[in-house]
Amino acid sequence: MNQLQHFESFMQELYKTFHAHDLQQTERLQRYRNIEPESGRFLSLLIRAQQSKRILEIGTSTGYSTLWLAEAARQTQAIITTLEIDAERVAQAEQYANQLDLKDLIDFKVTDALYYLQAEQDVFDFILLDAERDTYVDYWTHLARLLKPKGGVLLVDNVISHAAEVEEFIQLIQQDSRFIMSTLPIGAGLLMVTYR
Repeated sequence: MNQLQHFESFMQELYKTFHAHDLQQTERLQRYRNIEPESGRFLSLLIRAQQSKRILEIGTSTGYSTLWLAEAARQTQAIITTLEIDAERVAQAEQYANQLDLKDLIDFKVTDALYYLQAEQDVFDFILLDAERDTYVDYWTHLARLLKPKGGVLLVDNVISHAAEVEEFIQLIQQDSRFIMSTLPIGAGLLMVTYR
């Protein structure tokens, strides 16, 4: 089994484990709420196509999406910064990254994403936003500033499955004439945003 086959097999089992866990939870915040495998595969493909070098993920959870990003980052020699407020989930994510020998590519930060975004100065080629949706409006000014002006891509998950919750955020982007966007019917719905 080659490296990619091993990765795909590992991710398949991991998704089953996470999905089974989520089905048992009655409280939304207790669920891991990871992206779907088809979304992960698309993100991985996009990083390769873009040849991303600096990747930011907002909302690590247990690291399922992080691993998809890192697997592609290994090909493009990128570094990933991933933000998560829950230290236990970060520890879990780090364990999986270790198992796949991807940990050196990932800078895990246990932090409030808004604090990080306010302080960060460097731009990113690729940003994945998959966090608590009621924070997105507050993030927008910072996301727009941190997205690389030429060719930078912002991906936002759950824009079809939770359309009402991201409506105000999407309106903010629509009102900003610097950006164009499109909704992709992949997984729970991915919004893709880039500069015009």
